[in-house]
Amino acid sequence: MIKFRNHIGTIGISTSYLRQLISATAQSCFGVSGMNVYGAKQGVSAMLNKNDNTGVIIRQEDEQIVVDLHITVTYGLNVGAVVDSIIHKVNYVLTDQAGVDVKSVNVFVDEMTN
Repeated sequence: MIKFRNHIGTIGISTSYLRQLISATAQSCFGVSGMNVYGAKQGVSAMLNKNDNTGVIIRQEDEQIVVDLHITVTYGLNVGAVVDSIIHKVNYVLTDQAGVDVKSVNVFVDEMTN
């Protein structure tokens, strides 16, 4: 649970919801072939649950969140353009739909596929 304070009170947002929102947003971007498992915890979780939210790591710093994405990009595309598109879209969706302040979105391209 990620908690934010505002002038009305404290708001709690489920990390599971944020992971699903971020994963769906990143996978909808042109050039993204998939999300990659990162770390032992996600690896075990992916084997047991077969969830689609792998590759998304969320941290809270003060009243903002930091998102790390591990992705696979389609071969032959401009990787910089794909990454810029993901950063912009994830930042926009989190701000617009979840009302969350985003400190940064970090995208790690782990592999390329045909």
